[in-house]
Amino acid sequence: MTESPRHIHPAKENIGLVGIGLVGTALAEHLIGAGFCVVGCDVDPERRTMLERMGGIVATRPAEIAERCERVFLSLMTSATVAEVVEGADGLLAAPSKLRCIIDTSTGAPAATEALAQRLAAKNIGYLDATISGSSQQIREKRGVFIVGGEKEWFDGCGDLLDVISTKHFHVGPAGSGAKAKLATNLILGLNRMALAEGLVFAEKLGLDLAPFLDLVKETPTYSVAADVKGQKMLDGDFTPQAKVRQHHKDLTLILEEARQTGLDLPLGRVHHEVLGRLITEGDGDLDACAVIKALR
Repeated sequence: MTESPRHIHPAKENIGLVGIGLVGTALAEHLIGAGFCVVGCDVDPERRTMLERMGGIVATRPAEIAERCERVFLSLMTSATVAEVVEGADGLLAAPSKLRCIIDTSTGAPAATEALAQRLAAKNIGYLDATISGSSQQIREKRGVFIVGGEKEWFDGCGDLLDVISTKHFHVGPAGSGAKAKLATNLILGLNRMALAEGLVFAEKLGLDLAPFLDLVKETPTYSVAADVKGQKMLDGDFTPQAKVRQHHKDLTLILEEARQTGLDLPLGRVHHEVLGRLITEGDGDLDACAVIKALR
């Protein structure tokens, strides 16, 4: 059992951040804007420079962050990277530190997430798998939904930070529950996006004008939020990344593996995985996930 969290709200409290990519940058913007001092690190020197320009402080390694911060956000790609950042040679646990709670926004394997939470609990460190439904742009606009697993005490104890970065955050159960719920919602999200792209390509082949057709989609039972968030990007061929093809392909790999372990077949998920895989093979893995329309065309 981890120690009971306590609210700490000093001016300019140091908040750690490991991973300054699309999501990490959006988190940093909110935290710095709210008066927190963000101490962050990333393997990419350009991202470190970006954090400095935003007003944050760059650390050389995760261990240095833990020496300066009681609460640390992670925004990483895989469970393996999370484990290395937390428990590796230069990780958050590598030296005596102030660390009390890790808020992990990465989408990882549920079993790995649960195991990490147990190892941290043995060291009296709280862990929240605070996965996010929404693109980096939606997070920047405070429209990302945080789906959080972990002990309820830590969820409540970090409510001040969650309030800064989102207007909607839900506690869905013990550690690992956030990852499970995120994978399930990502399956639906990706298929909505895929269905929109396929419908637009079909309408285009039928000779319809896509701009008014998209307006029509938004007013009929075919509507999904994908039409608002990705529809115009698809029409414009604007594949500037807000959530990358490569990242959603990784999530689908996790989804299909979790389904396999339960004996469940996800035929639509398999097709989507294959389409994204083709984009990656063609060198388009860093495009926005709405580039599925490019593959379908």
